[in-house]
Amino acid sequence: MMQDASLGPLVGPSLSVLFLCRLAASMAPTLQQAYQRRWWMACTAVLENLFFSAVLLGWGSLLIMLKQEGFYSSLCTAENITNITLDEQLWWPSCDQQDEMLNLGFTIGSFVLSATTLPLGILMDRFGPRPIRLIGSACFVASCTLMALASRDPEVLSPLIFLALSLNGFGGICLTFTSLTLPNMFGNLRSTFMALMIGSYASSAITFPAIKLIYDAGVAFVVIMFTWSGLACLIFLNCALNWPSEAFPAPEEVNYIMFKLKGLALDHKVTGERFYAHMTIVGQRLSQKAPSLEEGGNIFISSQDVRGPSETPSERSIPFRRSLCSPIFLWSLLTMGMTQLRIIFYMAAMNKMLEYIVTHGQEHEMNDVRQLAAETVGFYSSVFGAMQLLCLVTCPLIGYIMDWRIKDCVDNPTEGVALRDARDGITVKSTKLRYRKIQKLTNAISAFTLTNFLLVGFGITCLVTNLHLQLVTFVLHTVVRGFFHSACGGLYAAVFPSNHFGTLTGLQSLISAVFALLQQPLFMAMVGPLEGDPFYVNLGLLVFSLLGFLLPSYLCYFRARLQREYPTDWTDPQKVHSNSELTVA
Repeated sequence: MMQDASLGPLVGPSLSVLFLCRLAASMAPTLQQAYQRRWWMACTAVLENLFFSAVLLGWGSLLIMLKQEGFYSSLCTAENITNITLDEQLWWPSCDQQDEMLNLGFTIGSFVLSATTLPLGILMDRFGPRPIRLIGSACFVASCTLMALASRDPEVLSPLIFLALSLNGFGGICLTFTSLTLPNMFGNLRSTFMALMIGSYASSAITFPAIKLIYDAGVAFVVIMFTWSGLACLIFLNCALNWPSEAFPAPEEVNYIMFKLKGLALDHKVTGERFYAHMTIVGQRLSQKAPSLEEGGNIFISSQDVRGPSETPSERSIPFRRSLCSPIFLWSLLTMGMTQLRIIFYMAAMNKMLEYIVTHGQEHEMNDVRQLAAETVGFYSSVFGAMQLLCLVTCPLIGYIMDWRIKDCVDNPTEGVALRDARDGITVKSTKLRYRKIQKLTNAISAFTLTNFLLVGFGITCLVTNLHLQLVTFVLHTVVRGFFHSACGGLYAAVFPSNHFGTLTGLQSLISAVFALLQQPLFMAMVGPLEGDPFYVNLGLLVFSLLGFLLPSYLCYFRARLQREYPTDWTDPQKVHSNSELTVA
């Protein structure tokens, strides 16, 4: 009896949790019902990505609001005060120590936003997108609630901002990940919807600048956060009502499910490789073209038939260690880590850079100089946020570059011979074969070269202390941020076996996030020993960014090796199959 009494208090909550889990599971639609609602799901996913995913990347505007709310103002003493904000009859001092502490919160949040890609991919394989999306939306709700509560008494509750920013980053990346599986439901329109998903994710940095406009209009910070938290609850409800328990099948399998074997329970787990392909490659078609859903195709094409040469037995036999230690992967780690550090550091230090341009590093004791600096930083941070919408244009652009002439290529000479024989016996001029793997490499070289040139241009404009030129810096920053992930994904798809794709991409994201942690000591050096002057930090990062050209240089060398091994005419169709060892560098 004593044992039963001790267990009594636990039985109620346990049953409640079990009931809620079963209730949520019972609300999940079938795949066929989800397919019928795919347009609603796609439109809402774009909006949810735009306003609830990587919003932390609009850090500049959030930083201004947090400082005006008094977060970590207790660190400012009379000797180190650089600014004073009047808020509700309270004078909130501002100082470099406050900036360093809040920037540490941004560093942790942005690390979570990038570093959780690998474990989330594993969880997606195991549980599908629905539970991940439900958890992500709940974390985002908790993040907004914590920020609202902490603003009630910032002198005591300021440390909650670290947990709030971490939950914000985790919840945002969960929403992004799950939405990138949704384009599978659109058949041959998958690339278009993939571009919209990634573009809306990259453009979500506009959210905090938009919120700051509402904040400047006089709406209380706590009201804004609680309202945003309530809106995030709608994501949870939308997912519970419309997202199926099963993972979205690939387009070549959708026709089979919808038109041939309705009601047949099949296991359509999205593999880590396919998931990461969706996450990083805009417009990439890693399998042969299948009949579209809109065409009402009535022929089942199995995943084995569609895979074709994309995953040959020789590729599956390649050990993962060989891909992991290949020069291409190692050079890509350096390039992606450097680019991530450059992008994240600018987001963290942008306000300080703009302030230095206005004040020229002088102690702005006069009220008019102080007011001018605050207004300039606020205006330019809003402009920077508005420019994030350019990602909706740049993401499809890099997808177009990665898809250039892919449809005119063949995987092996046998396809070329079949194509020639299918031309009704008409004699055509002999043309040089264009292989899909080589063309993907060529496209990746073009993408990385363009991205590196833009990154170098971005670094040069950062060195110039001209406010109007910073608008060009904003544009270059936005374009680079929209380019480099997709370029890396296209490269991995071209040179590595498909069964290594997901793990390599996850490792790359994790290592890039570790690289980005270096922005915190760089920021501390800028506001400390360098007294706010960003010139030497930006100069060092500019020199470091030149290393990014080593990757396309090596890719040119690797492409030349492939071109020597692949046949260049319609003869000797078996030669290409004897060189499977060139799948990885």
